[in-house]
Amino acid sequence: MSRIAKNPVELPKGVEATLTDVDSKTEIKIKGPMGMLARVIPSSVRIEQNGTSLLCRATDANLPGADAMSGTMRALVNNMVVGVTKGFEKKLTLVGVGYKAQAQGALLNLSLGFSHPVVHNMPEGIVVTTPIPTEIIIKGVDKQRVGQVAAEIRAYRPPEPYKGKGVRYVDEVVIIKETKKK
Repeated sequence: MSRIAKNPVELPKGVEATLTDVDSKTEIKIKGPMGMLARVIPSSVRIEQNGTSLLCRATDANLPGADAMSGTMRALVNNMVVGVTKGFEKKLTLVGVGYKAQAQGALLNLSLGFSHPVVHNMPEGIVVTTPIPTEIIIKGVDKQRVGQVAAEIRAYRPPEPYKGKGVRYVDEVVIIKETKKK
């Protein structure tokens, strides 16, 4: 049995979990103060609800990967609970002369040294803010979506290794290479 799956996921006050069977697939829906998330549960895992806690178990321990999948589902369900209660956020910073960002509703306008401005459309459920022109804050309830949007924005101009210019995560460490000597 997975060591991670042994720990139950506790549901805080104001959070509801619903297990439903749809077309021979089980789906879990977590509803909280910040929104609602749903996920299909693989057939190798079953989730049991005991009051205010959720337990993930492998349906058959002899199936290859069933134990690992039960631990993965426990982590995913826990991220869903954290997302609908607190939410997730990623911070990006722009390093470079003239690099700036401006949030306008569901659009993010970026000036990254190209001959044209870059406009990034935010998916539904993701909120972007720019407190200062060189900082981007991405917020949402789905951890995977928040990370994916941050990675897409970073991919427009990843940090280069000689001057460190580009879009980077706030906690990212960029190792600067030494330039070529004559």
